[in-house]
Amino acid sequence: MRTRFTELFGVEHPVVQGGMQWVGRAPLVAAVVEAGGLGFITALTQPTPEDLRAEIRRCRELTDRPFGVNLTILPSITPPPYAEYRQVIIDEGVPFVETAGANPKEHLEHFHAAGIKVIHKCTAVRHALKAQALGVDAVSIDGFEAAGHPGEDDVPGLVLIPAAADALEIPFLAAGGFADGRGLAAALALGAHGVTMGTRFMCTAESGIHDKVKERIVGADERSTQLIFRQLRNTARVADNAISREVVEKLRDGAQFEDIAELVAGARGVKVYETGDLDAGIWWAGTSQGLIRDIPTCGELVPRIVREAEEIITGRLAGMVGATV
Repeated sequence: MRTRFTELFGVEHPVVQGGMQWVGRAPLVAAVVEAGGLGFITALTQPTPEDLRAEIRRCRELTDRPFGVNLTILPSITPPPYAEYRQVIIDEGVPFVETAGANPKEHLEHFHAAGIKVIHKCTAVRHALKAQALGVDAVSIDGFEAAGHPGEDDVPGLVLIPAAADALEIPFLAAGGFADGRGLAAALALGAHGVTMGTRFMCTAESGIHDKVKERIVGADERSTQLIFRQLRNTARVADNAISREVVEKLRDGAQFEDIAELVAGARGVKVYETGDLDAGIWWAGTSQGLIRDIPTCGELVPRIVREAEEIITGRLAGMVGATV
């Protein structure tokens, strides 16, 4: 299956494992690229730039295929040393970077000077057009269904993806709600050049999170998420649990961020992935939970998704053309 994305990035399949805090580590990334997709180590999962260097090298011990690094740029009182993380990515010869969060302009010129291709994650067409104008090589369009921060416009992929296709000149990936070949076929039909998945890759054998989290994803349905921080204009989609429900209720009753800061602390969230205590903190999950029913290896999952998409495109849909329905 060839698309503008696979040709530009030199990957076998138009299936991408996006950066995920506490999840995007070397074993998962290596498994994705070995399966023919594109995977991203999450830079800020690593406590220091030197830890990122070690993780990149660990990934290279597991695969000789190219992979990328996600660098999420967020406003903070005490921001991480982004320039140092960036330099490690450049020094280690990583060929692809996924940027997310704030404007990537400061980093883009450094990455391009090093010959690194950049994908920027966007939640709106206007943001994607700005990223295109800055010179990114591709964008990932995250619909309202996505885990993490889906923006404030609440536009689902069925509208957002074709709207992006009408506006953009560069290749783009569809994200949010994708978990199987039906989604890949739909994304391609709507004008995207591939899909980015997070929650689906969390629930694989090589994902380093606790088995109880994976089992919860398998047992969940499409309603098993909460939207937190809505009143703060920083909406985030997370798994439905005791903590996320408490956060929603407190904000609905007028609480400010400082009133819930302890509940949503990253140190609590990572404990969920490490210990399997599903109510230890908030943790990320998208509506695609409703489509996930197993915990395959990446080597099983990626080809299966592509095979399903191909069967839909060349089989069922092709058979409808000119047929009596």
